[in-house]
Amino acid sequence: MPELPEVETVRRQIAPRLVGRMVVEAGSHPSAKFTPARDVTGARFGEASRRGKYLILPLDTSQELVVHLGMTGQIRFRDGPADDSDRHLRAWWQLEGGDRQSAETTETMEFADVRRFGRLRVVPAGDYRSIPTLHNAGPEPWDPGLTEQVFWARLNTSRRALKTQLLSQRPIAGVGNIYADEALWLAAINPRIVRIGRARAGRLLEALRDVLEQGVENGGTTLRDYRNADGEEGSNQHRLRAYGRAGQPCLRCGNELRSSQLDARTTTWCPRCQAR
Repeated sequence: MPELPEVETVRRQIAPRLVGRMVVEAGSHPSAKFTPARDVTGARFGEASRRGKYLILPLDTSQELVVHLGMTGQIRFRDGPADDSDRHLRAWWQLEGGDRQSAETTETMEFADVRRFGRLRVVPAGDYRSIPTLHNAGPEPWDPGLTEQVFWARLNTSRRALKTQLLSQRPIAGVGNIYADEALWLAAINPRIVRIGRARAGRLLEALRDVLEQGVENGGTTLRDYRNADGEEGSNQHRLRAYGRAGQPCLRCGNELRSSQLDARTTTWCPRCQAR
């Protein structure tokens, strides 16, 4: 599932192509998960933003189109009308001005989703109560207010395994299975522990920022389905140090990495470097 680096990569690509452009026509798959696409007809887009794993597309109607890519969602652009022959097309928005200069030509932004785990929602600007995961999300990783002390306190409000807490989005927003494994390995912290001290919380926060920043710099991680708005793969999969490397030697100590299920999520760690 796309995590913060993948969503941020898409945001950076679509932002300059959307700002100031009006939706002249829209359509969607009949599923209620995608029909909100139609509600933005006649609205004009503002500057695209991101919150955690969600794309936030402001409208000049004091509303926002919120996009969750799910596991296989992809946003892409097409000259002319939507491709109705694509059986994975879930929503589309025909935009005024295909070359962003002429109102006589059109360009279409499409949302394709093979497995249909993605979701669209139109909400009042800043009101995410109808999207609980977004509404309850913790601070952004680079929020100046997210200090070592704050992060430590947020982690210690739960008795769940540390990795499970990260995946909940409550201590910090945007972290999924890939980057949680990577950060815990980098910080040399076992994913199953429940409590950590303040100093180790600070080390984990720094590691999270490092792996997420690396992911953004590399255009995200493509393991199977993820593609950016230009249809290209990311390259961060070639720089992973823990996730997906079970059975291979730890790049720090040489010990064999292990993998197991932790709260229904596959987790990879080094039993020596990340001993409990």
